[in-house]
Amino acid sequence: MSERQGSGAAAGNNKTSGEQDASKTDVPEDFDIDMENPETEKAAVAIQSQFRKFQKKKRVDKS
Repeated sequence: MSERQGSGAAAGNNKTSGEQDASKTDVPEDFDIDMENPETEKAAVAIQSQFRKFQKKKRVDKS
């Protein structure tokens, strides 16, 4: 039998307002992506397409 692990208060993952997530501190503030590159545009379109499909499926499953 498999059990799902909960999140939030039930799982003890509470954070006080003073605590920070370690993964957020590793993100660089500046990035170097050539927004004029056609490959960048293709990648953005592909990501957006997949996200829209995900959102559409999420709405259908909710109904």
